[in-house]
Amino acid sequence: MPRRLYSCTPSRLNAWLDCRRRYRFTYLDRPQPSKGPAWAHNSVGASVHNALAAWWREPYERRTPLTAATLLTGGWIAEGFRDGEQSAHWLGRARDLVSGYVATLDPSDDPVGVERTVATRTKVIALSGRIDRLDRRGDELVVVDYKTGRRPLTQDDARSSLALAVYAIAASRMMRTPARAVELHHLPTGEIVEWRHTDESLGRHLRRAEEIALEASDADERYREAVSSGGPSGSRGRAQAGPGRRGPSGSSAAQAAPERQAAPVEGARTAAEAAPRAWPSAADVRREQSADVRRERPSVGPAVVPPAIDELFAPSPGPICGWCDFRRHCPEGLAAAPERRPWDGLAE
Repeated sequence: MPRRLYSCTPSRLNAWLDCRRRYRFTYLDRPQPSKGPAWAHNSVGASVHNALAAWWREPYERRTPLTAATLLTGGWIAEGFRDGEQSAHWLGRARDLVSGYVATLDPSDDPVGVERTVATRTKVIALSGRIDRLDRRGDELVVVDYKTGRRPLTQDDARSSLALAVYAIAASRMMRTPARAVELHHLPTGEIVEWRHTDESLGRHLRRAEEIALEASDADERYREAVSSGGPSGSRGRAQAGPGRRGPSGSSAAQAAPERQAAPVEGARTAAEAAPRAWPSAADVRREQSADVRRERPSVGPAVVPPAIDELFAPSPGPICGWCDFRRHCPEGLAAAPERRPWDGLAE
């Protein structure tokens, strides 16, 4: 029988590399273990991405800095902040970010795609994801990724990004147009970091994605076999008594999709290479906030698995553990790094 294709996004592949326990909690355990509170820096990033996507969908005459600021205000995600004052302060800063950035753009230069989903497959993987912006420049396509973190970017961030490379490959195949250039647009500094791939470098990234996929696919299969066999491996960890932090369906909008896992702003490869990104819309935010008022969900623990499976999905303790959504379910992570407050990722 031919091997089943491993369906994934770059975020899933990077999660396997960063921490296999977090990978398991994110993609395999169902129901998913409860996450921690929303991260303020994720709220800022989601709000900015949504506003920029909406700006390009406006008619030409409305593509102004004022429109960008208005869209940002209307879709502001006020979760994870210390208080209303801090949220209002960052709302102002985010308005300045988007209005200042769009002032550098040509409103008549329509992108090929905004929040464009692309996909490709090989004999090993079926890979898909969403690009912030896809430009056509001359006879080529350019993959554009927005960044709002406080860490300055380098050319190595663009060169080494698995996500940007495979999106360039997917876009090129789908549109039958060369796509070798990838760009990181860092809104806080206005800096644009570019890397131009060769066919050889793109091929290396794709082969690397296949290698990761083979490892993760084998681990997934062993997990499913253990769970389907029944007994302890098919049972759930007991929910904690009383209302806990909100779980996946009651989580904050900034954490609604597993493809947007919270990560430290500095020093974490996950943040630099996160996949594009099903950012929540303003309507999604309001819907989830309204639902949260009506209900509180009990905390859900991880699945109980055999020792061999737990070892297969062993954690990778380190400084990044302070930022992990699943920190409270991981003794090694609790010991590895101090807990971060939801607003600690902001560049105050």
